[in-house]
Amino acid sequence: MIVNINHALTEIAEVVNGSLIQQFPKTELKYLLLDSRKLTFPEQTVFFALHTDELKNKMIVNELYKKGVTNFVINEAVDIKEHLSANFIIVKDTLKALQTLAIYHRQQFNKLPGGLPFPVIGITGSNGKTIVKEWLNQLLENDFNIVRSPKSYNSQIGVPLSILQINSVHNLGIFEAGISQKNEMEILQNIIKPTIGIFTNIGTAHDEGFENTGEKIKEKLKLFPNVSVLIFCSDYTKLSAAIDSLIKEDIKEIKLFSWSKNLPATLRIINIEKISDHSVIKAIYLQKEISIIIPFIDDASIENAITCWCALLQMNVADKIIAERMLGLFSIEMRLALKEGINNCAVINDSYSADINSLSIALDFLAQQQQHPKHTIILSDILQSGKTEKELYTEIASVLQQKKIHRLIAIGPKICEQQEQFSFLKESDFYESVKEFKRAFNTIHFANETILIKGARIFKFEQINKLLEKKIHQTILSVNLNTIVHNLKAYRRLLQPSTKIMAMVKAFSYGSGSFEVASLIQFHKVDYLGVAYADEGVELRRAGITLPVMVMNPDENTFDALVEYNLEPEIFSFSMLYSLEKYLLSSAIDYFPIHIKLDTGMHRLGFDRGDINTLAAHLHNSKRFKVQSVFSHLVASEDANEDGFTMHQANVFLKSCQVFHEILGYDFIKHLANTSGISRHPELQLDMVRLGIGLYGIDHNAVMQAKLKNVSALTTTIAQIREIKAGETVGYSRKAKVTRDSTIATVRIGYADGYPGNLSNGKGKMLLHNILVPVIGNVCMDMTMLDVTGINDVKEGDEVIVFGEELPLQYLAKWSGTIPYEIMTGISQRVKRIYFQE
Repeated sequence: MIVNINHALTEIAEVVNGSLIQQFPKTELKYLLLDSRKLTFPEQTVFFALHTDELKNKMIVNELYKKGVTNFVINEAVDIKEHLSANFIIVKDTLKALQTLAIYHRQQFNKLPGGLPFPVIGITGSNGKTIVKEWLNQLLENDFNIVRSPKSYNSQIGVPLSILQINSVHNLGIFEAGISQKNEMEILQNIIKPTIGIFTNIGTAHDEGFENTGEKIKEKLKLFPNVSVLIFCSDYTKLSAAIDSLIKEDIKEIKLFSWSKNLPATLRIINIEKISDHSVIKAIYLQKEISIIIPFIDDASIENAITCWCALLQMNVADKIIAERMLGLFSIEMRLALKEGINNCAVINDSYSADINSLSIALDFLAQQQQHPKHTIILSDILQSGKTEKELYTEIASVLQQKKIHRLIAIGPKICEQQEQFSFLKESDFYESVKEFKRAFNTIHFANETILIKGARIFKFEQINKLLEKKIHQTILSVNLNTIVHNLKAYRRLLQPSTKIMAMVKAFSYGSGSFEVASLIQFHKVDYLGVAYADEGVELRRAGITLPVMVMNPDENTFDALVEYNLEPEIFSFSMLYSLEKYLLSSAIDYFPIHIKLDTGMHRLGFDRGDINTLAAHLHNSKRFKVQSVFSHLVASEDANEDGFTMHQANVFLKSCQVFHEILGYDFIKHLANTSGISRHPELQLDMVRLGIGLYGIDHNAVMQAKLKNVSALTTTIAQIREIKAGETVGYSRKAKVTRDSTIATVRIGYADGYPGNLSNGKGKMLLHNILVPVIGNVCMDMTMLDVTGINDVKEGDEVIVFGEELPLQYLAKWSGTIPYEIMTGISQRVKRIYFQE
């Protein structure tokens, strides 16, 4: 995780009460790093040394210093003579320093700009925290700019990292907090400071850290001393009793919002009906019957959905909106992801956690998969269950039998000792470790089955997942369709309800794909699509796209296609107008839809101001055309220094439209604002806006950029690794000469794939094992060489990130001396696209 940090080094030192040894005063901090293996931008990073071993910390500091890191927070003095260009903040406890920094950061956001309290939902419980958090985000993202815990960052380290994400664009926080022993929650409460509390449930996870369930509940409730409302399920009787006792003992003024299937409650569940792939849930709220439908039938999802329902009701979201959004909930991939596996297998990777409750959830999910009749589970030891080994694995065996599991592959010393509990299975294999399993892998037959991988993190089951997932060793552009929808919604929030959206999908949707993107945004009800050439529009029509499509660069050779496929051309010159009119006359076509382009300052295409009266009169007198829209293009809407010229363009455009309207005698759509125009010039929305690069996650407006999500990732793999001696050269023309013995990795991407040739010889960088590595030598047509000297465990076939979430496209464009548009649209068609939804 890359954590952005908005505090200067001197400010951090003061906040954490540390001693600052500053030897390199010009440092500009942007990122906070805890894991040295995930270093990305060394010059702008401050590293918190959290390792408990002082020697190990010194080794890490030395390693990072050599890689360019110059800012450190450490708990012991170092020999500054060895790090003459570094800055150090010396503290007694680096973890406490991190938490103190997070507390300080949270205090900066106690109020919203209007003076109202900054709303923060704090979530704890034994299970469901992450799902509830992610679902609340899904349900509320149309109404709020939400900051939330990434994945399951709910620990003493994870919570501070989560809180440090808050910035000025956010107006709602959703954070989860987990504890495994006493006296932990007070710290997390002080960091999160929730205003709304959610207690999901109480189960057996982390039982061993507490004397009993009652003590665990009491400790978890310490997250909520200052919340205005606490949401919980009163069917968990011990939890309900503890909350009642807490309220009475401390005389707390906390509103309780309970739900129950069996008892009187704020939300009383009266019926749950599971039908095929969805569940209908009915309840009584405020003496009125209400209901929702969710696309899940497992008990855990139903419970989590009801918890979210309570939160939305408490926040006064309308019943109709709740019902619509609940129906659109989708499962969270970070927990349960179904992927294509080897030998026609399907693989569910849940190597996330391993306890009784989450195992039950995963098995429910497995039971719903009907691709294969055979179901296999690869299971690790279950840790920290609070039960004896015999009790634990007897219960697990019973669950597996109930879920009709065909095959068990068990890994871990504890589960191996309990083999007899699984004697009912026809197929079972037991291995002491992942290493032992991997040694035997080639002798284990996997084919035509659905495999659930369920393991505690300590077992590192991701190694098993890599063995079982189907491999694709090539250059791939992965496109996240969910983030396109997110970005579309982010811009929609800026528009008036009546303002239409034309989504630009020209140039193969800025390199991201054509009908795949178009079909998605058609589903999400944009009003128009814009393409550059007629053949792009033809492809969309053949793929089933029915939205109106404007073609920006038509020519005489495409008139037949325009008519046949119901495409609407942009008309930017009299010669184009007369040619199309002649064609329509010969084809006996009347009132063909067109779009008139005006030149208000771009001086690229369009009618001049002096042409307006003649053009409008001609269109009025001809029955061949129906003007759908009149538009122009802003020259510098992203540049505050050019706002005067932008308004000049707008004035010219609006005056021209007035002339058109008076002469034509009918209404038409007026559109002027592009992506930057939407975010920076709300007064120029007019009847429609044209959303282009912003849909794909890029906006020049920093405030808007913070609201967008990365859409695509370009990855490749290492084809070969070689060692070369100092003095040898790499690549064409011998442009790169190494001055040391070096390790060179050749990756499967070149300028024919769209990787710019001017990124040769160190200008470009790629991300390997979370480390930036430079291009060495000239970029070739199909290959590029990287200097990976000093990076451990590099092997052929390893994935390399060209750009993506961890290495933003903007960096690539900057290194190349160009703009993101050029990089995106330059990605070759031979690069395979993969589209996924979370």
